[in-house]
Amino acid sequence: MARVYNFSAGPAVLPEEVLQEAAAEMFDYNGTGMSVMEMSHRSKAYQQIIDEAEADLRDLMNIPDNYKVLFLQGGASQQFAMIPMNLMKNGVADYIITGQWAKKAYQEAQKYGKANAIASSADKTFSYIPDCTDLPVSEDADYVYICENNTIYGTKYHTLPNTKGKLLVSDVSSCFLSEPVDVTKYGLIYGGVQKNIGPAGVVIVIIREDLISEEVYPGTPTMLQYKIHADNGSMYNTPPAYGIYICGKVFKWLKKMGGLEAMQERNIRKAKVLYDFLDSSKLFKGTVRKEDRSLMNVPFVTGNEELDAEFVKAATAAGFVNLKGHRTVGGMRASIYNAMPIEGVEKLVEFMKAFEESHT
Repeated sequence: MARVYNFSAGPAVLPEEVLQEAAAEMFDYNGTGMSVMEMSHRSKAYQQIIDEAEADLRDLMNIPDNYKVLFLQGGASQQFAMIPMNLMKNGVADYIITGQWAKKAYQEAQKYGKANAIASSADKTFSYIPDCTDLPVSEDADYVYICENNTIYGTKYHTLPNTKGKLLVSDVSSCFLSEPVDVTKYGLIYGGVQKNIGPAGVVIVIIREDLISEEVYPGTPTMLQYKIHADNGSMYNTPPAYGIYICGKVFKWLKKMGGLEAMQERNIRKAKVLYDFLDSSKLFKGTVRKEDRSLMNVPFVTGNEELDAEFVKAATAAGFVNLKGHRTVGGMRASIYNAMPIEGVEKLVEFMKAFEESHT
């Protein structure tokens, strides 16, 4: 069977080149006579894999030497607890609520201290990013937390909030490596890799060294302390070894593609194809305020639930899969991550045009 165009929000499309390389190495990685899946994480061969992955990620993002890169497990959702457990020294943190994941992080933080919701876009189903130029940042806040790209709702911060000198913590799960990033603007930046980088099971945390300490929330499990993972080079326990190996291959693919500047140009071009059509369409319309649109996740609706369902069914039959929108937004959502080729978006738009002509 031919490969489909996979518009899933995650786990999501991976570069075909990476999948082919992994397939070729499945039985014998680099002359070791075994698969990376079978390999001891304490072996020289595996140490080289994780070291190269970290070096390539540092190179791609220009990560300064005073930031640690940690390959962890538990997904982005585990970070909702790990962040306050490790960073809430005053027991206070401010959260900007722009979607379900920021809301969940905020709710989790309430277990470990005082979490303040200082801005929200819940009033309009998270279809915009609130004005963050002059926020009521708490004087004693340990950090200000954002979810930078909102997978479900298709919004993105195009300007980082004014945190008034407080640490910025950001969940970048669904825009990770889609554009250049100034890591120095963040105290901690993290993301689950299953959207834009690799298979589910790995979360990458990039944290400034001075934020890593033994002073953590009382009773914090050993496995949830950044210092333990930093001191052990992400090898305190068996890491998600195969997932990190695939991430490493994606980092090399990104470098070969020209790095994050090139990916950003490509992603802008790709998203424009879909947004331009949505803006001119008589049947379909986007759900997000134009200035806050994401390049990665594009929700859209017809305004008729039955017609939405008919479109999703017809699209699936035509090889455009996982277009059903999240239940909180309805309609459709096309996730067009780095590995989605521009032809996939162009062909989707052709299909949408044909569907529109037969339904208007």
